[in-house]
Amino acid sequence: MLRLDVEIDTQKMFVYDDDKLIKSYLISTAKNGPGELHGSEKTPHGLHIIRAKIGAGAKANTVFVGRRKTGEIYTPEMKYQFPNRDWILTRILWLSGMEKGKNRLREVDTMRRYIYIHGTPDEVEMGKPGSKGCIRMRNKDIIELYDLVPVRTPIFIR
Repeated sequence: MLRLDVEIDTQKMFVYDDDKLIKSYLISTAKNGPGELHGSEKTPHGLHIIRAKIGAGAKANTVFVGRRKTGEIYTPEMKYQFPNRDWILTRILWLSGMEKGKNRLREVDTMRRYIYIHGTPDEVEMGKPGSKGCIRMRNKDIIELYDLVPVRTPIFIR
């Protein structure tokens, strides 16, 4: 059975098949650090599952807003055109917390906070916190991960 482990301290994600490590990725979690509260822009801790996969077959750098394709393909010039945009690109793995009161329900609900694993512009530095709560990945990496993991894959964020 596949599972994902995210280490906020090292900014790495590991993919395991049972207890065998099969892949690792450099990622970027929240600039504000770890935390669960709605509005905190922090990456939540604990056990989650992939609740939904969005973007199957989309081209690399496809822009998403509200989990919908905008029809745009990201270019570095767009960063200057839309400087305040939080770029969600290529694929989305929407997370749902599994621990009632910690990352599920009320003001700590990961899914209602719209916490994803998603692609980001290639010029965004990985290995360093920088997101608004989500887990960012290189576009080539999110495509690979998206194709590898099914819905309901467990993910533990520590």
